[in-house]
Amino acid sequence: MIDAALLLPKILAGTGENAELSEIAAKIAWRRVSGEGLRDHAIPTRLQEKTLLVSVADAVWQKQLQPMSAELIFRLNKLLQRNVVERIEFRIDPRALSGLNMKRRSRSRVSGALPPAIVSSAAGITDPELRERFMRAAENCISRRDSIDSAIRISQSEI
Repeated sequence: MIDAALLLPKILAGTGENAELSEIAAKIAWRRVSGEGLRDHAIPTRLQEKTLLVSVADAVWQKQLQPMSAELIFRLNKLLQRNVVERIEFRIDPRALSGLNMKRRSRSRVSGALPPAIVSSAAGITDPELRERFMRAAENCISRRDSIDSAIRISQSEI
């Protein structure tokens, strides 16, 4: 399997100074260089005149990440093999993070907990919001059933 991030320098070289492609490449590269621990707390939103705007939840994250910006810029440009980002501006925007984190939590929670029959049935629902609601409802029903079953087993063991 080919790592898409390693193709970014070749794509950028072939397209010249395409601002839209540079922004997309910078966002993809950010996911790679920021690492797993930072990925859910700092999200790149836009590349504007070689300044990468990154949303963070609060002033604490902003203050913690600011001293790391030089290292992050170096890693981004090294991965992209060109000077795409000259500055990183950390902006406080908890809404940008909460929406993404809720989607990630619901995706990871739902996909691992449901039986394959439910997941395959949900795949037939074309509306993404309705599909997500269906899967959450199924997960809630299974969770309720499991908690009732465990309560019954506990009460039977006490008899």
